[in-house]
Amino acid sequence: MRIFLSVCCWLLAASAFAAEIKIDFTGLATGQAPTNFSSTVAGNGPAGNWTILSAKIPSLLAPLTPQAESMASQLVLAQTSQDPTDEHFPLLVYQGESFKNFKLTTRFKMISGIAEQMAGVVFRYQNASNFYVVRASALGHNVRFYKMVNGQRSDPIGPTVDLSLDKWYQLSVQCTGNQITIWLDDSLVMPPLQDNTFNSGKVGFWTKSDAVSYFNGFTVDYTPEIPAAQSLVNRLLAQQTRLLGLKLYTLNAQGEPRVLASKDPQDIGQPGGKAEKEALTQGTISFGRSPGTVAVWLPLRDRNGDPMASVWVRLTSFFGETQDNAIARATLVIKAMQEEVTSLDDLLK
Repeated sequence: MRIFLSVCCWLLAASAFAAEIKIDFTGLATGQAPTNFSSTVAGNGPAGNWTILSAKIPSLLAPLTPQAESMASQLVLAQTSQDPTDEHFPLLVYQGESFKNFKLTTRFKMISGIAEQMAGVVFRYQNASNFYVVRASALGHNVRFYKMVNGQRSDPIGPTVDLSLDKWYQLSVQCTGNQITIWLDDSLVMPPLQDNTFNSGKVGFWTKSDAVSYFNGFTVDYTPEIPAAQSLVNRLLAQQTRLLGLKLYTLNAQGEPRVLASKDPQDIGQPGGKAEKEALTQGTISFGRSPGTVAVWLPLRDRNGDPMASVWVRLTSFFGETQDNAIARATLVIKAMQEEVTSLDDLLK
């Protein structure tokens, strides 16, 4: 359970992320729990009490005049349970997305606590026994990083920092591959870390024991992960120049075929037809032709020989090409797929 400090200087690129999620609790009523989050607990004791409150927060922008109000009322997330149980870690995990390469930024304020005065974030969260943590402590005057693996906490890493109660701080965590970089109020907290335990997961809020803490939402800038099925389709399209189109279909909960992966991202989730369904349910092969192209629908079989998906293959045609020729060529695409995936779980990763 060792965590390695990077020995080289590491510089943050301007913005390597293609998508952003911003959660600010706008529109929620005070006194209620935020939607699209799951409350849980790591270690001992009951789950926390997470609720929306209104609080004064300093603006991130400098006031236009000396007389301008520098504080504004905003909705914040508060963890208000004061259970003093030791090794008690209330968590509130965002359920909307999992992240691999990302930068998470939040603002927090530690309000009170006798046993602990802490606030932090979890990331690359798998479950309540497996995740990374960065947390700040006003009582201990430090920032620490550690990981929880199968319920066992690693030795914390981090510096002494002058922190206090009732003051807002900004915390940022960036993960790029196995590299983890942490900032407090835009200053690098410690040298970048390297750890290979978790390569992706969810993000969320963290407190400990009887600590009461506020969080002003969060922003995640991230690179969307490419599903295994789409990655497979992309590779085959790049490798085989005569391959004009390629779609993978699986059955939805109602037993109807839907596009799982495609050359055209807009196809994802679109329904299939009779040929796709028969390939999936009966293992049927179908054929079609248009000027200069041929299309074949085939089953993609798992290691037991059962159809796990149907594949639509569109190829450039040649003079005199027969149906058997086209099916033989499309079958080579299927064989290339079966060398990489042997179960539906492989496609759905």
